[in-house]
Amino acid sequence: METNTVINLEDFRVKEGKKISKVFTGRDRGRFVREKSKLDEMEPCNETIEIIIPENIYSINPSFFEELFVNVVKKLGKEAFLKKFKITSVGDYDFEKPLNEAIERILRSKTALD
Repeated sequence: METNTVINLEDFRVKEGKKISKVFTGRDRGRFVREKSKLDEMEPCNETIEIIIPENIYSINPSFFEELFVNVVKKLGKEAFLKKFKITSVGDYDFEKPLNEAIERILRSKTALD
């Protein structure tokens, strides 16, 4: 069993010629990164998963995080998720507020049927 996996969001930036995106926004992008990184499949096989936020990021909105982490947050709950997933910002982007908002939304949307 692996103990630590790294997902670098740099690998999932939108690039158009020499232009490179400085934002991660929207559910579609979050779902794309979740599926391409195989985050849901990695989770049970790893003790920790590090998510690296690259330099020069201006914005990551809660809906991106919400769709990226929806399955693992529902499965693990907030405390276990925060223990297992280490988020590192290479630059100085402050991701705490949008991340916490996303976690709250995911857990709030959980119904009695989940």
